Amino acid sequence: MTYTQKFHLIAPHGGTLINRVLTGDAHAEKSDYAATLEKIYLSEINLADLEMISNGALSPLNGYMGSADYQSVVRDMRLANGLPWSIPVTLAVSTEQADRIKIGQEVALVERREDGDHILAILEVSDKYTYDRETEAREVYKTTESAHPGVARLYKQGDVLLGGDIWLLEYPQRVTREFADLRYTPTQTRSIFTERNWRRVVGFQTRNPIHRAHEYIQKTALEIVDGLLLHPLVGETKSDDISAAVRVESYEAIVSAYYPASRVLLAAFPAAMRYAGPREAIFHAIARKNYGCSHFIVGRDHAGVGKYYGSYDAHYIFDQFEPEEIGITPLFFEHTFFCRKCGSVVSAKTCPHESSDHVVLSGTQVREMLSRGEDLPVEFTRPEVSQILMRGVQQRVVEQ
Repeated sequence: MTYTQKFHLIAPHGGTLINRVLTGDAHAEKSDYAATLEKIYLSEINLADLEMISNGALSPLNGYMGSADYQSVVRDMRLANGLPWSIPVTLAVSTEQADRIKIGQEVALVERREDGDHILAILEVSDKYTYDRETEAREVYKTTESAHPGVARLYKQGDVLLGGDIWLLEYPQRVTREFADLRYTPTQTRSIFTERNWRRVVGFQTRNPIHRAHEYIQKTALEIVDGLLLHPLVGETKSDDISAAVRVESYEAIVSAYYPASRVLLAAFPAAMRYAGPREAIFHAIARKNYGCSHFIVGRDHAGVGKYYGSYDAHYIFDQFEPEEIGITPLFFEHTFFCRKCGSVVSAKTCPHESSDHVVLSGTQVREMLSRGEDLPVEFTRPEVSQILMRGVQQRVVEQ
């Protein structure tokens, strides 16, 4: 039974869940043909975007953005047709390669692997255009500084952008090698929500290991909905972020011990981090809408890095859209922490005590304690998570 027969989950962004995966005779025909095409080698962020375009997580996108959509998104946070969209999803190539490619031509999108090149998809090139990196950096990332990881990546990519629809022949290698049992597509999560009779589902995004403040926020949100999609990001992040494997392991440990199994789904979110702060909060919310979530948790400094964004800019940006335009309902949470006098996790809204009574650790403090073999305070995170993080940090030290 499909979700439309039983009850209606939230509609995908734009109304239709996109599927760009070729199967059957069409797949066999295009596979041989793709081998004859000009090859474009994909970066880590291209691979993540390709997976999410193909499986519908970036609906209504059918491929990489053409100039009209790109310019509109950078300038106005909308696709050319007016639909809200906050982050450019583009494919950059060198000027030399762009000169070999004509509008209307098809090209092969390729992943480099240890066993050789693998053609993953065909791009039907419908647009080819130059762009202003500084304008994109300033509008999307709110800075032109190359110290910002998203801006640095933008500055290093090719000078020409190719737009057009894609057809997937083969998923990137990571789909079968990394978190394969957690890598649910939007079609699959929607089916699971329907089977569990979850009409209202809240999504939680993180690139960090879980701690008590996260647990508090998630369980508070779970009180008002039917189910919780725990959706840790497993795509490319900064080199000093805790690895995806360690983060996912920490979630598996905490969910099995402290969450009701019938109310929670742990799944891997394939996206790469862009560190675009408020704009990425919108992007993450829209993606979770496509996965079937009706609500989305937005905490302090969502998708932030350094001091580039205000603590609650990711809350305020939602005011730039009518609620029905975004569709998914954001749940805004303050910074939360354990208060020794309250004896629980609280926020500035609910705690009257001085900061000296609060247990708050910075990322640097956490890494330093773990590298020294010190358990993190139980007020900060569960002991199970502390042990997993310690092994992960110490293993990284050994590898370096």
